Amino acid sequence: MIDLRSDTVTKPTPPMLEVMRGADTGDDVYGEDPTVNALEHYAAALTGKDAAVFAPTGTQSNLLGLLSHCGRGHEYIVGHSAHTYMYEGGGAAVLGGIQPCPLPFAADGSLPLDAVEKAIKPDDAHFAITRLVCLENTQAGKVLPLDYLQRYSDLTRQWGLKRHLDGARVFNAAVALDVPVAQICQHFDTVSICLSKGLACPVGSLLVGDTETIRSARRWRKMLGGGMRQAGILAAAGLYALENNVQRLREDHEKARRVADALSTLPAFKLQESPQTNMVMLDAVTDVEPLQAHLEEDGIRISGTRWVFHQDVSDDDVEQLLASCRRFS
Repeated sequence: MIDLRSDTVTKPTPPMLEVMRGADTGDDVYGEDPTVNALEHYAAALTGKDAAVFAPTGTQSNLLGLLSHCGRGHEYIVGHSAHTYMYEGGGAAVLGGIQPCPLPFAADGSLPLDAVEKAIKPDDAHFAITRLVCLENTQAGKVLPLDYLQRYSDLTRQWGLKRHLDGARVFNAAVALDVPVAQICQHFDTVSICLSKGLACPVGSLLVGDTETIRSARRWRKMLGGGMRQAGILAAAGLYALENNVQRLREDHEKARRVADALSTLPAFKLQESPQTNMVMLDAVTDVEPLQAHLEEDGIRISGTRWVFHQDVSDDDVEQLLASCRRFS
């Protein structure tokens, strides 16, 4: 089965499994797991931050960031279809008493900064206190430009607001821009990084930030049930991924562009735009149900108009996909 539903379906390679098998472990809640400590130190240095905390999921690492920046009665400004608002169970509101203020994303995946500024609440008891502006990079495979991030950072600093990035695929963004990931992370107080998507770990995410915020996040992690014990087995996969799998993301981007270029010549397919990273986005007018059934018969699984390319999609798989699409068209 060729699975294009998400890059979360990736499986660890034999070399990754080997480093997991040989990992040194200890009790991470006591801070005694050497492999977790090594992962956190490496991630902090890589992103240009003071500290990092290892979490079991991206949902939790995002929530740790929100809870560490905001208290009850605070508000965060966020994209209307962002994961931290739409797809993570409402955790900030349910568990933190933090009110979201959703704004429409622009076509390029950014939050229009004039709309952000208008949404910042005055110091008035009628309103929740605006505390944080949360971005997502990549957003539906789109990369936020560096000049936009600078203007976002200037605006939030002007208003004294905290900055969090849902950077589940921030390494895809860094590879696409051909810059060190720290050049993106410098514009944020905290960044959530997913290890189990394109980086192909079986589980795990990181939150990076300054020392005090990460100390708070570690306390929240315990309260949320994210304190793991001999987690070095999982952290070893994360270390391996950060050391070996980042530049490999270019292959996923190239396969997505190759597929998009081919689909653009077929009458049955319309694309939103050319892929910037590892996602081919079909136009919403595409009649997905018959296409999905057709591809399923050919051993190809999709979940709608977003096709995600990853480590486990080979060049031969791409050829099989394109042949099936040609037959459908």
